[in-house]
Formats: sequence, C-alpha cells, structure tokens
Amino acid sequence: MVKEEGDYPIPDLKLSDTTEYQIGKYGRMKRRFLEENHRGIYSHMILSENLWKHLAEIDEECNEMMDRKTGTSAQS
Repeated sequence: MVKEEGDYPIPDLKLSDTTEYQIGKYGRMKRRFLEENHRGIYSHMILSENLWKHLAEIDEECNEMMDRKTGTSAQS
C-alpha cells in the first residue's frame, strides 16, 4: 500500500509481529553484542522481525540458568 504525502508516494509499512516482548538484562546484553560485533546478523534479524523474539528467548534461558545455578549453590 502507498499513501500520498503532498506530491510524494510513501509506502505504508506495517510489522507483522506486534507482540511486546519483555527484554531483561541478558537480552539487552545480547542485543548490544550483536549490534557492536555482528552488524549484518543484527540488521538481518531486525528486518526479518526475529530480533525481539530471539532476545526474549535468550533472556529467559539465561535467567533459568542463573536460577538453577543459585539454587544449586544454596543447597550445598
């Protein structure tokens, strides 16, 4: 779809995935790592709308690992 702004056609772009993901400490760390060290992968993930879902999964996995680690050390 295209809309007109004055004399210029502007594409009417919409995201297909409008889910709001909760990104914590580890997700933000992964995003920064990708942005600084793997710019191509970072850009591709943004354009393919996979970045935020990936970051949420990374954050959840890291939090679970930290919970297991702290739970194991508390029992010892």
